[in-house]
Order: sequence, then C-alpha cells, then structure tokens
Amino acid sequence: MATFLYRIGRWAFRRRRLVGALWLVGLVLAVAAAALAPAGQEEELSMPGTESQQAFDLLDERFPQSTSQGAEARLVFQAPDGQRVTAGENRTAVERTLAALGGGGQVASATDPYETGAVSGDGTIAYSTITYTAEAVDLTQPAKSALQNAAGQARDAGLTVEIGGSALDSEEAPGGTTEIIGVGVAAVVLVIALGSLVAAGLSLLTAFCGVAISFGLVSALAVPLGLTSTVAILALMLGLAVGIDYALFITSRFRDERARGSEPEEAAGRAVGTAGSAVVFAGATVFIALVGLGVVGVPELTKIGMGGAGAVALAVLVALTLVPALFGFFGGRVLSRAVRKAARPGAGRPRPDGRTGLGVRWARFVLRRPVAVLLVAGLGLGAVALPALNLELGLPGDESKSVETTERRAYDLLSEGFGPGFNGPLTVVVDVAESANARATTELVATTVRGVDGVASVGDPVLNGPGDTAVLTAVPETAPNSGETKDLVHAIRGAVSGVEADTGAGVLVTGTTALNIDISEAMSDALVPYLSVVIGLAVLLLLVVFRSVLVPVKAALGFLLSVGAAFGVVVAVFQWGWAADLIGIEQTGPVMSLMPILIIGIVFGLAMDYEVFLLTRMREAYVHGASPGEAIVNGFRHSGRVVAAAAIIMISVFAGFIGMTSPTIQTMGVGLAAAVAFDAFVVRMAIAPAVLALLGHRAWWLPRSLNRVLPNMDIEGEVLSRQAPASATRPDAAPRLPAGRH
Repeated sequence: MATFLYRIGRWAFRRRRLVGALWLVGLVLAVAAAALAPAGQEEELSMPGTESQQAFDLLDERFPQSTSQGAEARLVFQAPDGQRVTAGENRTAVERTLAALGGGGQVASATDPYETGAVSGDGTIAYSTITYTAEAVDLTQPAKSALQNAAGQARDAGLTVEIGGSALDSEEAPGGTTEIIGVGVAAVVLVIALGSLVAAGLSLLTAFCGVAISFGLVSALAVPLGLTSTVAILALMLGLAVGIDYALFITSRFRDERARGSEPEEAAGRAVGTAGSAVVFAGATVFIALVGLGVVGVPELTKIGMGGAGAVALAVLVALTLVPALFGFFGGRVLSRAVRKAARPGAGRPRPDGRTGLGVRWARFVLRRPVAVLLVAGLGLGAVALPALNLELGLPGDESKSVETTERRAYDLLSEGFGPGFNGPLTVVVDVAESANARATTELVATTVRGVDGVASVGDPVLNGPGDTAVLTAVPETAPNSGETKDLVHAIRGAVSGVEADTGAGVLVTGTTALNIDISEAMSDALVPYLSVVIGLAVLLLLVVFRSVLVPVKAALGFLLSVGAAFGVVVAVFQWGWAADLIGIEQTGPVMSLMPILIIGIVFGLAMDYEVFLLTRMREAYVHGASPGEAIVNGFRHSGRVVAAAAIIMISVFAGFIGMTSPTIQTMGVGLAAAVAFDAFVVRMAIAPAVLALLGHRAWWLPRSLNRVLPNMDIEGEVLSRQAPASATRPDAAPRLPAGRH
C-alpha cells in the first residue's frame, strides 16, 4: 500500500495542473447539480418489522385516503385572560380567519372547531386542522404566507395564535454563526500547529473542496434517494472534520520530509506513502462503521450512514491527490518560516519540525508514573460514564423545539387545553377480514382499550369501504415521550391480545408515538450487537496494522471508555439538564434514538485515526531497535502535536453545530465533540502510553502462527524507508522493494 500511494503522491505532484483541474470540474458539477435539483422532503422515520410499521403498511393498503394526504397545519387559538374562544368577538375572529384561509391556494380543507368539538373544556383554547393538496416540501411560499397572515389576522383581533403541523418548516439549514466560529477555531489551530498561513490555508481549502462536492451530491440526490437534511448536515460535519485532519496529517509529514532534506516531489510521495497509508486505513474504518449502520434496519439511519461514508471517502481521495498537487503549486511556502530560514544557503541542515516539546515531556512523565496516570484517567472516564447507565431513548418532537418557535408554543397550548397526551395520540388498527362480525369486533376492541389505565379517551371506530379494516384513536393521559406512555402502549397491546384470540382479528397499535417507542426499543436492542461488531472489527483491523495482540485489545477497551464517557455527557446534558442553558436546551427528555449507534459508528473510525497516527510512529521506532519507552517518546515527538491539533480541530467543528436549533444536531454535536475530546486526550494520550509502558516488550508480541498468515499492510512505510536513495533524485523512479517484502 505504501508503495502504491507513494507513486500516487509523486504523480499528483507532477500532474498538479491536471489534478487541480479535475477536482475543480468535479466541484463545479456538484454545485450545479445541487442548484438545479428540487428540494428534498423530510420523511418520517420507519422501522420495518415492528408492529407500528406493519400497521402503517396495512393502512396504506386498506385506508389509502388516510395516508395520502398532503401537508397539515394546526391553527391553535387562545382567548385573552378571562375570556373564551366560544363567545362573541373571539368566535367571530376565529370563523373569519378560517373562512379567509379556506379559499387559499393549495388548501384542501380547514375544519371548524365549533363543529368538530375541538374546543377545550374551559372554552379558552380551540384548534383548526388545515390540510393541503401538496406535501410540505411542495407548498408554495404564497400558501405558507397565507397561513401566517391568517394567524396574524386573528392576533390583531386579540387572540393568541400559534401554528403546528408540517406545513411550516422551522428547521435550521446547515450553516450559521456557531459553525463559522468552529471553523475559525480550526483555522487558528492550524496556523499555530503548522506555523504557516499557506499550510493552514491548504488544509482548509482541500477540506472545503471535499465538503462542497459531498454536500452538493447529497443535495442533488435528495429527491431520488429520499435523503433528508440530517444526511446533508452529517456529511457537512464529518467532511469538514476529517477533511481538515487528513490534510493536516499529510501536510505535516510532507513538511517533516522536506525538513529532512528530501526534494519536494520525493517528500510529497513519501508523505502520501506513509501518512497517506494511515489516512486510508483511518478513513476505511470510518467508512465501514458508517456503512455498517445499514444492518440495524432503519432506512433513515442507513441513509445517514451512507451520506457520511461518502463524505469521508471524498475526504480521503482529496487528501491523497489534491493535497500533494497543492504542494507542487505552493512549494516551500508550505514550510514554516523557521524551517525556510534554516534551509537558506549557509544556514546549515534544516532541523525537522517537532523534535521536542510538550508532547515529549508528557510522554516521559507518563513513563515515570504509568500506574498513577492509568488510574486517574481510567477512573475519571468511568465516573463521567456513570450517567450513561440511565440512558433513555426517544424521538424528539415539537416539545423539544425552542420556545421561540411557533410549533413549540402550539404544542404547549394544545397540552394545556386538551391534556399532555393530545399531542401523541395512538392509532389502533383492527384487521377484521377474518372476523365473523366486523362491527362487534371493533366495538369490543374499543371497549377493551377504554378499560386500560392511562387512556384518556377513545374515539369511535371508523370502518373502511370493504368493511375489513377499522381504525380508532386512543389519547393517552401522559406526554408522548414519557415512560408512562411507553408502558401504556405495551399495556394496550397486551390487553387486545385476548380479543385477537377470541375473534380472529388482528389488532395493531401505531401512530407516531407508538412508532417512536418501537424504534427506540429496536435501537436499544441493536446497541450491544452493533457495539460488539464494531469492537470486533477494531481488534481485527488493528491486529493486521500493528501486528500485535495486546495493542488492539487496549485500543478497543479505550474506545469503550471514550464512548461510555460521551454517552454520560449526553445523558447529563439532554436528560438531566446539566449545563443545558449554556447551549440553549430548553426541554430535557429522552436522547434521540439514533444517536448512540451513530456516535458509536462515527467515533469508532475517529478513534482509530488517533490510534493509527500516534502508534505507527511508536511501532516504527520499536521495529528499528528502540526500547519500548523510547518508542513511546518517539511517537509523541513526531505525532503528539499533530494529533492534538487534529483533535482540537475536530472538537471545534463538531462543537460548532451545538448552536443549531435542531435537537438531533445539537445532540450529535455534543456527543461527538465529547467523544473526540475523551478519546484523543485521555485514552490515546494518557491511557494508551501508560498501558504500553506497563506492558513493555509484550505490547508488540504476536504469535508466530499469526505472523505468518496476517497480510503485511505496511502502514509505517517500511518499504519506502529501505528503498535505494536513487529514487529520491530521479523524478520518475519508483521505489525498489527489498526481497521478501513485496
């Protein structure tokens, strides 16, 4: 691999104009495709195989009119203090508002709350349901403006009016102040770490190129593949983070080779052959972990994984080709000012970057006190991880949005007027195709559901045309995301099982609330198997890379610690409300169901990044005769500063998304930023060297039987280090492989 990538690096350096032109064309095409593509639609989550999804599928087949409606909005009216919406001018204002809205474009119908009984018991709150002929993504701006103008008309009459439903989309689009701040911090770190504005700008430029292409492709494919804004945001988040990091690793190695006296083209080849090998491996681990999300069985999670994996793959390709091409364009300006000055005639041989510093001093400190470092770091992460034992999963709805949004205020008004369960009704679907008396069976089901504790009300059953399917609505007494509602869903399913046995009917409980509960339980059940697969993959890959048994085991256990600590932070912030005000979390509750598996998949690859970039230099020194302690110091001497800078950059990029209003993106930003911080600075830079120091030579032990069968990946570029010096002076020379090392 190192030899192949070495040739790619030299070729990209020589053909820099061609490489740059190809990437520029790709960028233009991706941006043009995104600009011309229609906007994607925010699809509801689905979970094939669950009872709630089976009920939705049955409704699609037997009640197509109930599932083929367009967008829906709710206008929620509240009378001024001491007044009712049913009296006098307030009622007139509501009726005028709905009459004006009913004739608007794309409006299919607008219900009258006084005819449908959609008025609270005390008469202070009422709501109207407005249905549209088009889906939310296809609503025109005039149709949305008409809805908002109608609400404004009622407000002018003295009523409080809020809008819920899918017709208005208040989700924040990618891009904003906090993300810009995150990228700004990354730029500052790059300048400090590299000591060159050109080198820092090169890393940012290549990362932006990869991100723009991946974001453009996701936008262009949104409609054909059903990709949501979450897919695009994750592609943006991951693309920026790994793109900057991968470019930084290769740039740092290029500067190191140049400081050692290599010619520019040779340095580019060696940088891609060595650091590029680690980039390929690290990118492959992230890619595999994200693609592996498809095995969970949630279509949305599969799409998120594929979008993120595509962004990572593009980041790797950019790092291997565009980065060395830009080395050719910028030349010596990529080097720091100190190295360029030392390289002037008469200044003597340039001193390689990063020979001494804080990293070396830290490594020597760990070598002196490995037990103390291991205990403090391990117990500290364990303490941070304790809240994860109380992890509760759910799917956020309007209740988790900011109180500044009209959807959240509409949710609160409906809860106040009609009870907390009104916002999360359950749909009970009764398949009576095999039942002798369809109407009697549906009435029996309705009576049974009414008798379940925790049910506030049950609507009258509605039969379809052929009379083989009935639908009824049950409103819980508790909020959609509460544990009591979860227990209620299971209680209803248990209660109707007797009816199924007696009548031959099939009774399924569904609705958004039930589906969310089913998805959350499926995610909980899949968490341990997926984690086991990821851990097994990590051990296998690291076994091949480092040719050691104990290093992969140590890496996998460290990964578990960092992920557990990240989950602890997420639970403390989003469930318990610790420091929630600092990041704008106004409503605590269950953690987004998809988050734990997403964090595991992403952090697995990122953890392997730091493991590979730090330990390859250690193993390289060890196989060349250094003692275990010297090898640890050598790893920190060469890679400590770069890995620390890369981690800070990634934390900054992820933390930049915390300021968004979407709870899903906020949770992802907090979880990933915390996981990277714990993994890079505590696990890889404290626990890992402490364990290696305690293990000594045993850390690099591999049974002879395994040594014979394992492939030689040559991540460290041993072949390049042993090639004939002639290749450094002949521009077109390929490295000559030593016998027996092919």
